[in-house]
Formats: sequence, C-alpha cells, structure tokens
Amino acid sequence: MKRTLPVIITLITISLLGIIYVQYNWIQNAALVREEQIKENVYTILDEVGQQLVDQRTAPDPLRVPLPGMNFPGSDLYSHFSVAKHYTSYVIQEKLQKAFGSRGMPNTHFEFAILPNISGQIFANYHALESDKFRATVRDTVNNLVFHYALIPPASSMWDAVSADEIMVVVLPNYKDLVLRSIGLMIVGAILFTLTIIAAFFLTVNSALRQKKLSEIKGDFINNMTHEFKTPLATISLAVDALKNERVLQDRQKLDYFSGIIKEENKRMNKQVETILQAAQLDKQEVQLNRKTLHTHDLLASAMDNLRLQLEQKGGVLETNFQATKDLVSADEVHFVNLISNILDNAVKYSKDNLKLKVSTRNVGKMIRITIDDNGIGMSRETINRIFEKFYRAHTGNLHNVKGFGLGMSYVKSMVDAHHGKIKVDSTLGKGSTFTLEFPIVS
Repeated sequence: MKRTLPVIITLITISLLGIIYVQYNWIQNAALVREEQIKENVYTILDEVGQQLVDQRTAPDPLRVPLPGMNFPGSDLYSHFSVAKHYTSYVIQEKLQKAFGSRGMPNTHFEFAILPNISGQIFANYHALESDKFRATVRDTVNNLVFHYALIPPASSMWDAVSADEIMVVVLPNYKDLVLRSIGLMIVGAILFTLTIIAAFFLTVNSALRQKKLSEIKGDFINNMTHEFKTPLATISLAVDALKNERVLQDRQKLDYFSGIIKEENKRMNKQVETILQAAQLDKQEVQLNRKTLHTHDLLASAMDNLRLQLEQKGGVLETNFQATKDLVSADEVHFVNLISNILDNAVKYSKDNLKLKVSTRNVGKMIRITIDDNGIGMSRETINRIFEKFYRAHTGNLHNVKGFGLGMSYVKSMVDAHHGKIKVDSTLGKGSTFTLEFPIVS
C-alpha cells in the first residue's frame, strides 16, 4: 500500500493534467473555428443586404454631388447612384438585423456605415450614412472586427460597372465576447466535467489515505489490545499456579493475596472490554444518557476520589478551587464522572515527578467552566490537533509504561458533545496541559 498509493496519485495527476491540456486546446480550436464561422456568416449577410440595397436603388438622384476624380465616360451615371442618399440608417440597420437573425445571430451588436470608396477617405461634400457609434468602434481594430463590402452599381448599356463608388462597412465590437458566448455551453460543460474529475480525484486520494490511516490504526489497536490482555492473563496464570502450591493453600494470608491479584487483574480486563464496547456503542450512537439535575462540584469530587490512589502512588498533589456559585447541570452521572476521570487519569499517566493537578470552576454567563491544569509532559501541536481522534495515541518519548487503546479522549469528546458542552485543550511541551470544559447550567 505504501508503494502503490504514490504511483496511483502520480498517474491520476498526470492523466488529469493531460485532460485539462487537451480540453484547453479543444476550446481554443473551437473558438478559432467559431470565429471563422462568424466571419463567413457576416460576409454572407453583407452580400445579401448589399445586393438588396443595390437592386432596390433604381431611380437616379439629381441632387447627388459628383464624386471627385470621376472623369471617365459614364461618370454621371455613377454619380447619380447613391445608397447613402436613398436609404435611412434605420432601414439599413433593420435589414442587417433581419439578416443576422436569419443566420442564427439575432442578438449580435454591430455598427455600420455607407462611405465613398475613394482612397479610403471620407470627403466633406459627401453625404455619409453612419450608425451612432460607428466612428468610435471602427478605430479599434484589435478588439473589433471590421468588414467591407463594395456596393457595385448596376451595369449601364453605355458603360459596364467595373468598380464601386460606395462601400458598406460593418463593425462587430468585442467580437471575442461574441465568440465566447457562442461556445459558452461547451466551455461551461468542459469546466464542469473537469471540476467533477478533480473532485473525484481528491475524494479518491482522500479515501485511499483514510484507508491507509485506518489500516495503521487497526494494526496499532490490535497490538495495544494484545498487550493489554496479555499482561493480566499472564499475571492470573502465575497466581493460579501459586494457588496450587501446598504452602500457599495452608497460608491464609498468601491465599488472600493471590486471590486479590486474580480479582484485580480480572477487573482490569473487564474495564478494557467495557472501554471497547463503549467505543462501539458511540460509533453506532446507541449510548442513552440518563440525565438528571446534578451538582457539578459533587460529580468532580466523585471523579477525584477515584484518582486518589493513583496520585498517592505517584506522589502527586491535587488542588481544588471551586468558585462557581451556580453548578447545577443536566447530566448523566456515570458518563459525566467518567469523562472527568479520563482527563485526570491521562494527567497522571503522562506526568513527571512532583505532579501537581489543579481543578477549578467558575461561572461564565449561562455556563459553568471547569479547568483542569497539570504540570505533565505536555503535548505537541500535532497531538493537540489529533487528541480527540479515535485510537490516536500521543508519542510519549521515554515513557514506556503508558498503556491504553487511544479511546479515552475520543470518549471524552463524544460525552462533552452529548451534554451540549465545549472542550478546549492548551498545552506546551515539557510544561503541562490545560483542559477547559464548559457546560450549560440549569436554573
């Protein structure tokens, strides 16, 4: 698993990057194709509308001013032909909009003009026909597409038309936005599916890492459980063998001593079994709290009484400072005492010489705050972040006598949550730890 997981992650990452690269190129090519399609459609529209304008203009215009430089035969005929003089901007715009709609581009924004086709200049004596924002948009050739169409006049019997004296110019402002809008669904779909693949990738990796972690936790739990049960079983076996000895059977004091050992080790195993079963019940959310209105100080005193023997063996000191004037809480007596006992038990197990424990209370708003301080070995930042994880056990350095399954603090967190409380941990390596618990008080 250790070797396979990095390979899987690497292969999936390469595949994901490849898919993103291919989709990016595909979108880029689709945009280029769409741009060419738009250009082709616009040229078709210009040809369609241009032909309509030229074909419908049949009557000569006596007011048309001859264009400069038109000094060849039939120039009068050409000077009489003028689209700009015989159509309004509204009519031309309507024709163009209708043509855009017929080509599947109904909402396309455009600007247009009818200009003289003389050296690309607009003469002062020429009546140009322009839309409102034409001049502002035609100057920007970077963001806008500019199209030209020659309005060739009808052929004359005297002189065949060989060039146009007017051109129709159409400008598409911000054509890139038009291209993107036209392929918007494809882009959204590509992004959506890519994000789905990325999410699936992270979920897969996260699941694999969790499985790896659970596998390691399972191994640690089995090892811990084996040691936890092996030691009392070995002790019981030795005590049973001792009880078979004739001298022990005849000595009442020794008989009671070895019987007491068997009883204590049996209680120890029962406690470990209860811990495991309790954890299983918490997983299935089968724990039912028998809530009663109880005094917090009485519950703390009960938990501390269970600890006095361990404190004496360690040579530790326990101080109390109960300042809370309101200490009534709705709690399950057994589970509340157990969660406090677990915190105190950990403080004793992970302690140094000259252990000092301090349990204090005070009221904070509508809560009672319980603070448990110790001067033990402290915890690292990683341990603080993971202390409430099931089966997690902190590294104890040179302390090899600390035993357990890593279920105690997980149980504490579950019970605090079940009592609608809060728990916070502060600790410094080598200096000690502080557990702060808050529970709602009952009026």
